[in-house]
Amino acid sequence: MSAKLKILVVDDELPVCKSIASVLENKNSLVETALSGEEALKKDRKQRYDLVITDLMMPGITGLEVLETIKKRRPRTAVIMITGFPSIKTAVESIKSGAFDYLPKPFTPQDLRNMVQRVKASRKTARSAETDPKIKAHQPHLYCIPDNSWAQVGRDGLVTAGAHHMFLKGLDQVSGIELPEVGDKIIQGEAYAAISDGKKRSHRLWMPVSGQITKINKGIMNDLSLLERDPYGRGWLIKLSPSQLEENLNSLLVMNL
Repeated sequence: MSAKLKILVVDDELPVCKSIASVLENKNSLVETALSGEEALKKDRKQRYDLVITDLMMPGITGLEVLETIKKRRPRTAVIMITGFPSIKTAVESIKSGAFDYLPKPFTPQDLRNMVQRVKASRKTARSAETDPKIKAHQPHLYCIPDNSWAQVGRDGLVTAGAHHMFLKGLDQVSGIELPEVGDKIIQGEAYAAISDGKKRSHRLWMPVSGQITKINKGIMNDLSLLERDPYGRGWLIKLSPSQLEENLNSLLVMNL
C-alpha cells in the first residue's frame, strides 16, 4: 500500500483552510492547515509534506516566500499557489520560482481535486531526457509557463501556443480537449484551453501571451495523439495576435529541454 499524500494548506482565513481540507482529506491523503506563512514554515521544519497549497497574498510571510523557502529546503515538494485575478502576473512569477501550478479564484472543489491528481501523477513520472520531445535547432525561441504552456513567436508576428510536454505527462491519457473560439481575447495567465484525462477530469492550460485568437488547430480535434507525439510541432493548439508581447515574454522562461 502506498503512503498517504501529506498535504499542508496555508491561508490566513480559517474557513478557507477548512474548506480545502474537507475537499482533499480522504483515505489516501493526510491534510494539515496553517493560518500564516510563519506557521507553515514552522510546520514544514517538523514535517515533510508532499504538497503545499498556499494562498499567494497573506499578511507577513507571503505565499511566494513560503514557496521559495520550501523549495530551497525540499525541491521535490510540490507547491500550488492560490491566487486572485489581480495577482495573475505574480502567479506566473511563482511558477518561475518553482510552483507546480496556480489556481485562480474562484475555483471549484473539482478544480482542486484535478490539480492534486496531476501532482500525484507527476510524482510517478520520470523526467527522462530520452523520452522528452526535442526542439529542433532551427526553431525560434520557445517561451513557457513551466510545465504548463509554451509560446513561439513567428516571423509574421503571430504567436503559436500549446501544451508543455510535462503537463501532458501528468495526465496519463488525453481523452478530450476544449479550445477557444477565433476572435476571443485572452490575457496572460487566464485559462485558454482545457484537456481531459482518461477519467474525464478537466485540466486547464494558462495563456502565456495576451492577445486575440486568430486560428485554432482543428487537426488536433481529430487526432489527439498529436498532443503527445508532437507537442511543439503539429500538436500546437492556437495562434494569436499578441497585444503585450515584449512585457509578456519577459515574464516567461525560455524553453530548455
